[in-house]
Amino acid sequence: MKYALLIHDDEAAWARMSDEDRNQLFKEYSEFGNDLVARGLMRGGEQLQPTSTASTVRVRDGKTLTTDGPFAETKEQLGGFYLIECDNLDQAIDAAARIPSTRVGGVIEVRPVVEYEEQPQ
Repeated sequence: MKYALLIHDDEAAWARMSDEDRNQLFKEYSEFGNDLVARGLMRGGEQLQPTSTASTVRVRDGKTLTTDGPFAETKEQLGGFYLIECDNLDQAIDAAARIPSTRVGGVIEVRPVVEYEEQPQ
């Protein structure tokens, strides 16, 4: 089964980190990603730009409305994700617990991915 490991961090906390601490976390993220690949679990993943670069889109009464930034004020922002394939939820939770942000205040949401059977064309 595929799982999305959604990484929620406090962007302001990252901004307050020293370059040395931030570089150390990036190194740990690289090692973590390489470990997922070595274990055959990695299916994808990306770091996201800060929420200040986001646009929110809504359609109301047939009109498209766009606003700058995230749709909600929260302490943690979605900063990136991994898409992994595991045998079960326990294996996905084990992977999530090894994401470096978990040690510096981040929260990882583990969410199963809906998988559709291919439809004939």
